Amino acid sequence: MAASENYYIGVDVGTGSARATIVGHDGTVLGSSTQETTTWRDAHDHRIFEQSSNNIWSCITTAIKEILAESKIPASAVKGVGFDATCSLAVTDMNGEPIVVTKGKDLGAVGDRNIILWADHRAEQEANMINGTGSIVLDYVGGTMSLEMELPKVLWLKKAMKPELFARSQFFDLPDWLTYRATGDSTRSCCSVTCKCSYVPNKGWQADFFEKVGLGDLVDGGTFKQMGAANGNVFTAGLPIGQGLSKKTAEEWGLLEGTPVGSGLIDAYAGWMGTVAARYKENGKLSDVLPLLDESRHRLAAVAGTSTCHIVQSPEGVFVPGVWGPYKDAVFPGWWMNEGGQSSTGQLIDFILTTHPAYDKLKKKAEYEKSNIHQVLQEQLEKLRQENHAESFTELCKDLHFYPDLHGNRSPLADSRMRGSFVGLELSDGLHDIARKYYLTLEAIALQNRHIIDEMNAKGHTISSIYMSGGQAKNTQMMQLFANTTGMPIVLPHSHSLAVVLGAAMLGRFAAEVSAAGGKVDDKEALWKIMVEMTPQGTAIAPNATAKEKKLLEAKYKIFRESIDIQRRWRQQMEDASK
Repeated sequence: MAASENYYIGVDVGTGSARATIVGHDGTVLGSSTQETTTWRDAHDHRIFEQSSNNIWSCITTAIKEILAESKIPASAVKGVGFDATCSLAVTDMNGEPIVVTKGKDLGAVGDRNIILWADHRAEQEANMINGTGSIVLDYVGGTMSLEMELPKVLWLKKAMKPELFARSQFFDLPDWLTYRATGDSTRSCCSVTCKCSYVPNKGWQADFFEKVGLGDLVDGGTFKQMGAANGNVFTAGLPIGQGLSKKTAEEWGLLEGTPVGSGLIDAYAGWMGTVAARYKENGKLSDVLPLLDESRHRLAAVAGTSTCHIVQSPEGVFVPGVWGPYKDAVFPGWWMNEGGQSSTGQLIDFILTTHPAYDKLKKKAEYEKSNIHQVLQEQLEKLRQENHAESFTELCKDLHFYPDLHGNRSPLADSRMRGSFVGLELSDGLHDIARKYYLTLEAIALQNRHIIDEMNAKGHTISSIYMSGGQAKNTQMMQLFANTTGMPIVLPHSHSLAVVLGAAMLGRFAAEVSAAGGKVDDKEALWKIMVEMTPQGTAIAPNATAKEKKLLEAKYKIFRESIDIQRRWRQQMEDASK
């Protein structure tokens, strides 16, 4: 079959939805479908976020049937499938039946609510205990294991669940559960077990670490069968899993049994894959030079949705305190990756707006003007700028300061106890106030973005450009602010919403090509070639701050860094006073 007749399906499971996309050999999208997934919260405990693998799988099945119908592509032309997902903990029994993770009488029973979402913060005490061990495991997560990772959550389950129920459970990072469900093969991905499950590069599972933290029963004589990936049985990105789609999955989806399935990625890493190989125009001209793999070390991928992940690759491991990694083989064999992140960005913008007294007035004004709230906010800011004779929105808000860690700091502080703060508040609650606070939120996210990149580069990375994906990439005001704050070009993808799922489709193509070649390919060069061929042209936003705005942003950045020290000092003073 000619290359033009080969098609690949990418599946992306985000925080609130499951998406399937079918693409051609060159990355052209022929069909896409998004289905909303269900997340359960606890009205009495803000830390709880839970989902259901049954619900997610049902949504994926619906989405795949829709894209096949939309594209009219026959099952025989679909040559590969790839998955990405959030780094959430999926729990099943050894037969794959879902195990309830909700605290209470049903904990450990067979039932729907079997996923602890990445954003779930129930395991703070367990994370603190793990971080007191001094284990080599901590060296590869920036010195501090996040409560968002899988081992603290597994330890929470161990403490809360009846021993006999815990013993029958197996634990997956969500991307690995998806490939398991699709193929019936439990081979784990290097991305998932290394980045989120304490699998140490070149060493594997550390039995002494599991013993030390109270999870010694998971060692199971070195088999680690509840965790998987024993004896180095982990695959780098896109390598074919098992015998491809199982008969059961093929029948559910209307595809062919045995269709190759690539080893999966955490969603942020799929976003990296779907963006960093893009060419873009400079001075109005698209470069004729195709990027080489080595260029990836200078390109940071920022995958921005509910939260934001910052991912960069390097040929050698770079240790950055407070930044996860370095992770070897997370995508490319032999290469290392670091992952910074902000726990709440898109979620933070929504929170600041929807909790403001003027939010209803903002919505009504947008409806009356047949506009949207972001356009109304932009107009309000421009009106204020002119009335105050300010050169920029940064100058307009120069006496307001916002520290944005309402949900704790993921990077580079690795401090889940950090909280948000405003300085410069007035007795104002109208449209002018919500507009200022909106811009201030964008500014704070940009300043924190710079903080993460500065720490990465200070320790040995050489980042010189930022490749965005996710919903925030369509906010051009925010992207210009990113460029001005960091002093780096921001490269926007052809489609802000499809970059991540395109990365998943690339995994499907790679699995198909490896399968067709009997495994005899150069994994690194073949995968990079696929990325270059399938990634659409991007759009670059260059820094354009005036000399005055540059000075203001530098001053804001200095105040941003000082606010961290102040908060930590105040926290210690209150702890001392409470003794």
